Amino acid sequence: MTQPIKVIITGATGMVGEGVLHECLHHPSVSAILLINRKPSGFTHHKIKEIVHSNFYDFSAIEQELVGYNACFFCLGTSSIGKNEEEFTKITYTLTMHVAQTLARLNPDMTFCYISGGGTDSTEKGKLMWARVKGKTENDLMKLPFKRVYNFRPGYLHPTEGLKNTLPYYKYITWLYPVLRFIFRNNVSTLRELGLAMIHSISRGYAKQILEVKDIVALAK
Repeated sequence: MTQPIKVIITGATGMVGEGVLHECLHHPSVSAILLINRKPSGFTHHKIKEIVHSNFYDFSAIEQELVGYNACFFCLGTSSIGKNEEEFTKITYTLTMHVAQTLARLNPDMTFCYISGGGTDSTEKGKLMWARVKGKTENDLMKLPFKRVYNFRPGYLHPTEGLKNTLPYYKYITWLYPVLRFIFRNNVSTLRELGLAMIHSISRGYAKQILEVKDIVALAK
């Protein structure tokens, strides 16, 4: 791919989304970034344009501003802790599919990259509720008429130093990273590697649509 990457990013006010945004800002292949957030992110850069939009279940008011992008890095997500299946499905599946269906209609040449999670259940029949819902989301995204769809399944993500949305508890465990990487190498990567892998999936492509941690690390190089 020789054309510049023009990417829509959701979830930039979270740890993963900010990390992915950080890599996009510093990567020469990325020429334009559209952030869609429910609240102002506070990020300013010549590559960035931001839309603050409260209702991710209805993009009709901003559709005209979503045209002309060839990538989407969908980093918006929520924990299943404290949520029943209906609540988690509405946020994880229904919201994601609405955004994706809208973008597929507006930008059929787009590559859609979805942040899923390690342990996601592609059969949609397992015992873990969150894994079933994530699996259904992945499966249905791959049916949409995008140019390509990639589902990224990170495990433990070592944060990028200096970013403002790193979860507070990471300060107590980051010192363990070299040990975790050595012992659990197929379950541990850096947030930087995830961001680079997503960018490279647009510029280089990848043989698999579902990327586990070992694929993320390989594609990041």
